[in-house]
Amino acid sequence: MTANGQTQLGKTLWGIADELRGAMNADDFRDYMLSFLFLRYLSDNYESAAKKELGKDYPILEANDKRTPLAVWYAQNPDDVQEFEKQMRRKVHYVIEPDFLWNSIAELARLQKGELLSSLQQGFKYIENQSFESTFQGLFSEINLDSDKLGKNYPERNKKLCTIIQKIAEGINRFPTNTDILGDAYEYLIGQFAAGSGKKAGEFYTPQRISDILSAIVTLDSQDPSKGEKKKIERVLDFTCGSGSLLLNVRKRMNEAGGSIGKIFGQEQNITTYNLARMNMLLHGVKDTEFEIHHGDTLLNDWEILNEMNPAKKMEFDAIVANPPFSYRWEPSEAMAEDFRFKSYGLAPKSAADFAFLLHGFHFLSKEGTMAIILPHGVLFRGGSEERIRTKLLKDGHIDTVIGLPANLFFSTGIPVCILVLKKCKKFDDVLFINAVSHFEKGKRQNNLLPENIEKIVETYRDRKEETRYSRRVLMDEIERNEFNLNISRYVSTSIDEEVIDLDVVNRKLVDLDKDISKARETHNQFLKELGLQPI
Repeated sequence: MTANGQTQLGKTLWGIADELRGAMNADDFRDYMLSFLFLRYLSDNYESAAKKELGKDYPILEANDKRTPLAVWYAQNPDDVQEFEKQMRRKVHYVIEPDFLWNSIAELARLQKGELLSSLQQGFKYIENQSFESTFQGLFSEINLDSDKLGKNYPERNKKLCTIIQKIAEGINRFPTNTDILGDAYEYLIGQFAAGSGKKAGEFYTPQRISDILSAIVTLDSQDPSKGEKKKIERVLDFTCGSGSLLLNVRKRMNEAGGSIGKIFGQEQNITTYNLARMNMLLHGVKDTEFEIHHGDTLLNDWEILNEMNPAKKMEFDAIVANPPFSYRWEPSEAMAEDFRFKSYGLAPKSAADFAFLLHGFHFLSKEGTMAIILPHGVLFRGGSEERIRTKLLKDGHIDTVIGLPANLFFSTGIPVCILVLKKCKKFDDVLFINAVSHFEKGKRQNNLLPENIEKIVETYRDRKEETRYSRRVLMDEIERNEFNLNISRYVSTSIDEEVIDLDVVNRKLVDLDKDISKARETHNQFLKELGLQPI
């Protein structure tokens, strides 16, 4: 399918969502819609693996037979089911009984069967409990099929679900689908639901264009970005990963450049968003052995693999991307001052945890790694403890690049933001400032970055280019004279200097002009005299 076709599937599904959700909150309907799309993916993947496993024994059904091939095989081979499911757990790490496959559920919806709701509930629980790995545990835990938002009683809820699933099935069946197609449609829907969620969107979604900038930066060679993309990233981390879009963008960028990623790591505190992220990974063809998403509090660092006290065993990442909540209020305990992440720098203020998030990620950055984090502009110039943290990061040579972005790029806030690029060991002894605040396309509800805007930012970072009113390499001496204030306009002003006017030159021009006027008047009067008219 073409890229246009992929987008069209997303638009078709969004049209269905927009039509059917009625008065239901976009966030609530999002969870139903995306879970059903995920069930479709799991079922397709499972049936494809089953067909390969059973080979010639896999039933071939007539066109008008609405049963699934697996349902037929189960009925014909009851004694072999247990061994078959054992093999499927080993190979695809989960099992779906025939009655719970998407095509079985979609047929119940088409026939408006009263057992659809209970079949869905049983199916979700079965997939979670019968999976081989913990990847699927609790995956559908936040999908409340008994919610009053679907209907006041069981029949009403069942009827609503029949309509939703039937429409989704009809929409998907118009397109040839595979993992990439469903994954792209899933991403499209996440973006559309984010647009309708307002401030809540910040909890789970980074706009695609900004995601493109971060992924491009961290996949370039750390020491000398002008050398191009890395061949391999062993581990990539997003410690506030939301729905996982940023991580998937890094993976996509590496694959397009002919490189590879060893393993993807993400952390997310919101349980619903955590489940979205795991679904998103699988829908994009990332095997459950190739990613690990943790549900927990990043600031408390409750993820066991990141809590190793022994420096020799510390988990490190070659690429770190993050879009943490802006100026998040937190309550650090006194003991946190001794936390290995913050001990050398001090604690971020209670009013804004921006530097706490930054220091958390930076602690786990490898010596050859790159970290790119989105933060509010306040981190560049605020005083107090933030000034002390910023000063130490600068003196130690860890801040590589500061990128100022336009205002109103996010669904959740209209404030302008910046991207800080950090490295443990950087080659250049200056800081690159990129002032891209004026380079965007103005939109009705929010502004947009065009492909050429993104390309300009990435090229400037890659080649460390300097351009008047856009980018500049600034030595530490100058930053120190500015008391380690990183306010971008101090170093790269976008204003155009007023032209200096030389008054002597202007005066001479006026004198010469006056002479020309007098000469012209004399000539004119001479013509009037010759014509017998009164001179002026």
